[in-house]
Amino acid sequence: MSTFNDRENAFENKFAHDAETQFKIDARTNKLLGHWAAGLLGKSGDEVAAYALEVIKSDFEEAGNEDVIRKVAADLAGKADEATVRTKIAECAEQAAKEIAQG
Repeated sequence: MSTFNDRENAFENKFAHDAETQFKIDARTNKLLGHWAAGLLGKSGDEVAAYALEVIKSDFEEAGNEDVIRKVAADLAGKADEATVRTKIAECAEQAAKEIAQG
């Protein structure tokens, strides 16, 4: 039974590690998107960090990116459309995954 328990623990640990990594990637993606959107909104200095934090917090409303896309697209009305935000969040996700993988 020890081998079975060891395998079970290994799977549980891998699941927990993968979930933590995905959480970090999602948060970094939202931060990068927030910085990009803040630039389009003409924010600078501390306003950029504050807006990026708003974007990160908006991701806790529902699963997936739809809540973030909805918030940023609404904030950028007239400056960028929803399709542009979707493209940018995909780019940010790629960049975030690379940054997290590099440590």
